[in-house]
Amino acid sequence: MIINRRELLKKTAWGGVGLSLTPNFNHLFGKTSPVADGYPHRFVFIRKSNGNLPSQFDLPSFSEDEAKKHKEKESFELDLSKHELPDWLKSLDQYKESVTILHGISMCVSGGGHYSYSGCMGAYKAGRNILGNIKRATIDFELAKLFPSPFGHVEMSLAVPHGRDHRTGIVSGYSAPAAKQRNYCYADPMTAFDELFKSVTNPEAVESDNALLDYLREKESRHLGGLNGNELLKINNQVKSLQAIQDRNTKVMSLGDRINKHLPKLDQVHAGGGPNATLSQKQKAFTDIIIGALAAGLTNVVTYTIDDLGTKITSLPENTEKTNIHAVGHGGGDPAGRAYYMRNVIKTHHMKQVHTLVTKLKSIPEGNGTLFDNTTIIYMPETGAGHHGPDTEAPMVLMSGRNSKLDVAGRYIRLPFHGNEGHKTLSNWYTTLLNAYGNPIEHYGDLDLTMQRKRLAQIGAIERFIV
Repeated sequence: MIINRRELLKKTAWGGVGLSLTPNFNHLFGKTSPVADGYPHRFVFIRKSNGNLPSQFDLPSFSEDEAKKHKEKESFELDLSKHELPDWLKSLDQYKESVTILHGISMCVSGGGHYSYSGCMGAYKAGRNILGNIKRATIDFELAKLFPSPFGHVEMSLAVPHGRDHRTGIVSGYSAPAAKQRNYCYADPMTAFDELFKSVTNPEAVESDNALLDYLREKESRHLGGLNGNELLKINNQVKSLQAIQDRNTKVMSLGDRINKHLPKLDQVHAGGGPNATLSQKQKAFTDIIIGALAAGLTNVVTYTIDDLGTKITSLPENTEKTNIHAVGHGGGDPAGRAYYMRNVIKTHHMKQVHTLVTKLKSIPEGNGTLFDNTTIIYMPETGAGHHGPDTEAPMVLMSGRNSKLDVAGRYIRLPFHGNEGHKTLSNWYTTLLNAYGNPIEHYGDLDLTMQRKRLAQIGAIERFIV
């Protein structure tokens, strides 16, 4: 489903079908309360399709003993400064002290198949992304609550349904603000740019929105008299949602100088949704927008679906056979095969964008350091270790600034394998993030059935990761 801003205002204000503000669009308007002390921490979740093959995380400089432990999935830990990164990670060599290769987290709690939908961010099985399968607010929304911002959580996606060349506008996302509520996200760079930065690029639109919202809020308020029950709740929530939009606009307008300073520049190829933009051009533009939004203070949490099975990779210069991501997934894990090579090509392009993110965030002063010092980037697979799993492994790459509350940077960490004592699930990992950054929740996410059957402990955070 695609909708533009004007249509959004019309439909949400009158409680029509489509993207309802009540309740499942409120999160786009965020909170405006300031961070209590210091600078907020930022999170960028980069989710990729097709899984992460464990063998592609081998370090070329493994000793014989380390290689054996890795192959046999035994727990161990290494200092990355003493080791060489895999080829596809080489672009991060200069930032190795901030890199973490995290191995051994399982995703059985979220499952997968072709897609995990909101499950990989919420640590539950979401099935085919129907509202009834959304169990809870996803981890990105929970973290956004800890570090409020005008837009709250921002989601961007290059996911493309099969049979489509590209998507534009505002579309269904993979995150969730609450149970049975689907998030919506920006599907092309120009839409994201127009919506996030319009207070300086098109202030007349903000003024027009505010005038319209004043009228609609007043009109809807008149309907409250004589109503009760669900109807009263519905309209009351709509009025509150309209006020939330206006409050956000006011907050954003006050950030005008800061937004102007960090305003990204988009190439004209992205106009009109960018039907002729290559994948590399779209990824670069989204990366620039993420940097601008974080630096301008518009959001502190971004979730970015960098590709999915329908995303066209034929424009990548290394893709001489013009294969696609779905075909790569079914190409197996043969190290000598074309599919294995293309997996490396795809991840290499992803890491170049991570390098850009880190480099530019490091160039922006904040306090006694830089914006990157207060940022965590999590590059994670949507579906575990492969195209259709297995979900027993989900290798990740983290980039952590020096003010991180996680003691993991500069290390290769392999945790005990799934079903063994000491193993940690995606739920444990997300519980760790919440505990580290201010929400002392006992446990976030579903429990793993295999761990339950074996009566293995699986509740709580990974305490040794927390500073």
